[in-house]
Amino acid sequence: MLRTQVVKLARATPSTRRAFSASVYRAAEGDTGAPRSGGVASSDAFTRREQASEAKYIREKEMESIKKIREKLKAQHKHLKDLEAHLDELESSKGGEQ
Repeated sequence: MLRTQVVKLARATPSTRRAFSASVYRAAEGDTGAPRSGGVASSDAFTRREQASEAKYIREKEMESIKKIREKLKAQHKHLKDLEAHLDELESSKGGEQ
C-alpha cells in the first residue's frame, strides 16, 4: 500500500516532471544585443570592421547631402543672375525716358 501511494504521489507531483524539462536559458554578458563595452571588446576585428562600415556609410550620406546643397546653390546663383539681367534691362529701357 505504501508503494502504491508513493507511485501515485510521484506521478502527481509536478516537480518530478520538471526535472526532465529544459533549463532556463541564461544570457552571458554581451549576448543581450547591447553595445560592447571598451577594453578587450573594442579591439575585436568585427567591432572595428563594423565601425569602419558605419563611418563609410555616414561619409557617403554627408557627401550626397553636400552635393545636393551645391546643386541648389548653383540654381540660386543662376536665378540671381537672371534677375540681375532682367533688372539691368528694365533700368536701361527706363533710363532712356528719364
